[in-house]
Amino acid sequence: MMRARGLCAAPLLLLLFLAAAPPGPAHAQQGRLTSRADLAGLYLLRGSLGLRARDWPRRADPCTAWTGITCRGGRVVALTLAGLRRTRLGRLAPRFAVEGLRNLSRLESLTAAGFPLPGPIPRWLGAGLAPSFQALDLSACAVTGEIAAEALAGLANLTSLSLAGNLLSGPLPAAALAGLARLTTLNLSGNAFSGALPDAVWSLPQLRILDVSRTNLTGALPSPLVPSPNLQAVDLSGNLFYGAVPDSFSQLFTRLATADISGNYFEGNLTAAGNVSSAMNCFLDVAGQRTLEDCQQFYAGHGLPYAGPVPAPAPPAGTKSKKPKNLKYILIGAIGGGVLLLAVVAAIVFCVVCSGRRRNDQRESGSPSAPPPGVQGSSRAVTAAAAGGTQPTTASPTNTVKVGDSFAYDQLADATSGFADERIIKHGHSGDLYYGLLQDGTTVVVKRITSRVTRKEAYMTELDLFGKGLHQRLVPFVGHCLDKEDEKVLVYRFVRNGDLSSSLHRKQGEEEEGMQSLDWIKRLKIATGVAEALCYLHHECTPPMVHRDVQASSILLDDKFEVRLGSLSEVCPQEGESHQNVITKLLRFSSTADQGSSGSPSATCSYDVYCFGKVLLELVTGRLGISASSDSKTSDWLDNTLRYINIYEKELMSKIIDPSLIIDEDHLEEVWAMAIVAKSCLNPRSSKRPPMKYILKALENPLKVVREDNGSSSARLRATSSRGSWNAAFFGSWRHSSSEIGPSRDDHMFKRSETIKSSGGSNGEHSSSRRRQSKEIFPEPSGSRDTED
Repeated sequence: MMRARGLCAAPLLLLLFLAAAPPGPAHAQQGRLTSRADLAGLYLLRGSLGLRARDWPRRADPCTAWTGITCRGGRVVALTLAGLRRTRLGRLAPRFAVEGLRNLSRLESLTAAGFPLPGPIPRWLGAGLAPSFQALDLSACAVTGEIAAEALAGLANLTSLSLAGNLLSGPLPAAALAGLARLTTLNLSGNAFSGALPDAVWSLPQLRILDVSRTNLTGALPSPLVPSPNLQAVDLSGNLFYGAVPDSFSQLFTRLATADISGNYFEGNLTAAGNVSSAMNCFLDVAGQRTLEDCQQFYAGHGLPYAGPVPAPAPPAGTKSKKPKNLKYILIGAIGGGVLLLAVVAAIVFCVVCSGRRRNDQRESGSPSAPPPGVQGSSRAVTAAAAGGTQPTTASPTNTVKVGDSFAYDQLADATSGFADERIIKHGHSGDLYYGLLQDGTTVVVKRITSRVTRKEAYMTELDLFGKGLHQRLVPFVGHCLDKEDEKVLVYRFVRNGDLSSSLHRKQGEEEEGMQSLDWIKRLKIATGVAEALCYLHHECTPPMVHRDVQASSILLDDKFEVRLGSLSEVCPQEGESHQNVITKLLRFSSTADQGSSGSPSATCSYDVYCFGKVLLELVTGRLGISASSDSKTSDWLDNTLRYINIYEKELMSKIIDPSLIIDEDHLEEVWAMAIVAKSCLNPRSSKRPPMKYILKALENPLKVVREDNGSSSARLRATSSRGSWNAAFFGSWRHSSSEIGPSRDDHMFKRSETIKSSGGSNGEHSSSRRRQSKEIFPEPSGSRDTED
């Protein structure tokens, strides 16, 4: 029905355009559409793709008023769907429906990067596009299925083809790719193809850029074959290519501007390959390769012969081999570490004896149960250092030997090329982070803590924390090197997807405009993962540990977007309320420091909850940098944004939700629920913020936060009263702090629901039932009756 309506309206609209135009040559002026076929095709696209009227308005000339349309001589020559959004109905059932392209007989390029086009590439596409068509970009469009040979047939003038970041599978059509003689750029990365890369691709005469990284392709490089002389960049990384690299390709890699063949199973020698990236292969003459066992298993599994490295001959009598030399350094390090450990034990015993009386006093005053002696000594020192104190600490924690592997300093220096500047990932406030590659091929991040770092003893906090157990939500810890007095080194496993601040919106390529955002499923998964990590620190550690640096840059993501919480050098034991006397509580000022606007936040779990609330808003709104900032501008933005988070009106979310999110109705309710949880975390009164274990429960069941129980006929009648109890459970004393947040409709709605609830009858019983149901996920905080800020 939508297509027919678009086709019927097109000629009439064209007549309106022609009638409105001045007579004479102006009808064919450069800026106006003059083709009825083009207009009909555009309206067919408008209906089938469900594009919004604000982007493609009716009764307006497409060449001058429609977003993403480029015309020349009154005809459409370029179409850009990237950045456009579908209508609400179009988002519910998006599909690859571009039949209107058949009408655009002068079309030269189609760019749809990031625009959802789920489904297979139509078989008619190649034959249906104009003979002048030159550039096709369908990257990150959720395209699925196999690439049919017919889909590329007829595109003899195609110069650029990008299908990166989709869900394409099956073998590549060799004959169709061989027919693209004018192709200069081919990007197929990030798909799940099967089989080999067709040999014909290497011989495309005009090809300059080839990217087939992370595509699951396999096979050997063709030989003999002369690759295209115009090639400038090649990326074969992250596949299953194997065999030796032919001489022709070694020479090719040498002259290329950039070449990456890492993450495959190439074997043999690569001496003539210049500076090509070749890590994680099976080469014999290149450092940073896979283990011998890994290579043998791969080749055996594919039924291929693999000789592997030839064992080195035994050294002549009277000569020293390199291995004993390395063993000498290892023995020296082990003996030195043993001596250091004995000194550590003696110092800790002395500290325990001296601090026994202090711990007894704390127990008598009602403080939480004391931690083990080794943990308490180091944690107290770290807390003092974090607060700028001068308490000296020279001892290492007693459980250091049990935490990860112990590395020799020379091993880590070799892994980072001598801590070279080009290996630096970033300069952290607790130490410099370096990219490293161990001898067994493991990719790691090495943190070097030198004398220039103000808090050089902060590494003890991390060792203490990892000594409690390596939790799956914390950054994977590999080991340490504590041999040097003025320099400590910690080693973590490399997390492939970086941190949330760089992954929330990520550029797909240097030449592409716009950003590709994380979808909602990944965002909810990330939020739940962070909540699990904080639950571990707050509720499973004894004493409770406070992270104090919860922000997007501290949330690391692996290749499956699983959360690995970092910045653990900031962690310290919670400063519980039991450590404060009554006078201190009465004289304590407002919780601005607890909210993070101060440079020295108090070490309480509620501070982590507040920071986590800002991370949740960053995920909901897509606003970068919110979780890392506490200036007045950010505070104003928070105040303005929180006004639109209302437990009664889901529609208000449209004003703050990330415009790059493409979600259906159920997912919209999940976004709404996360925003409500974020608002609860951002309560200016720390005693009203919920514990992390209840936040985790809410994020694991987001629809229960906003949906009513429709199991009985009286659900509609009790909706208002149940919402009132839900509001009370979630927001605590928000209605008493409107002066800090600003006027909100929640206040009026809350009062109205309380009035209805108190009117008596069966509604009160239903409200009580709903209150019990809501508190299963998010109960009233135990300190809700406190009046302190």
